[in-house]
Amino acid sequence: MKLEQRTDQELIRLYVAGEETGLEILIDRYKTKLYTSIYLLVKDESLAEDIFQDTFIKVINTLRSGRYNEEGKFLPWVMRIAHNLVIDHYRRERRTPVVVNSDGFDIFDVLQFADESAETKMVREQTHRDLRRMIQRLPDDQKEVLIMRHYGDMSFKEIAVVTEVSINTALGRMRYALNNLRKMMYGDEAALRAG
Repeated sequence: MKLEQRTDQELIRLYVAGEETGLEILIDRYKTKLYTSIYLLVKDESLAEDIFQDTFIKVINTLRSGRYNEEGKFLPWVMRIAHNLVIDHYRRERRTPVVVNSDGFDIFDVLQFADESAETKMVREQTHRDLRRMIQRLPDDQKEVLIMRHYGDMSFKEIAVVTEVSINTALGRMRYALNNLRKMMYGDEAALRAG
């Protein structure tokens, strides 16, 4: 049997036994899916590449130390590692991702309306800044789901897998996030619910 046709578990065993190509095939097998999911969350190619590399450094360290025990669940395990690294990045940065269009511009910066007055533009920019600030004040689990759904364009099923919760929990967190944003917009911060 060709190495490419082996299961994830077989390739991991080969790698742990000293056969480097086992990991190379696994990386090749999942690199597009993993990189894309990281990129959708961070919207920055070089940052996505850094997190992708950091993910596999953690994978290698875990495999080499003999601590890997996710029988048959290699991809969800790697996705969880990448997801945690993205969350760590945003916790360090304390900011929401920028909404970038295909040309690499922040959509909030390049949205132009034909007859937009300077005053209207200032109000719109302030609204976007306020929204970003409000998102930052959400509880982490709500902020995470909101970012993945709206900035990462992930389905609730994908969010549930990555965050290791049920789809109903992911939906509930989104509902709480939207309710809390609405309350913040109307100045009812005392009624914020942790959800």
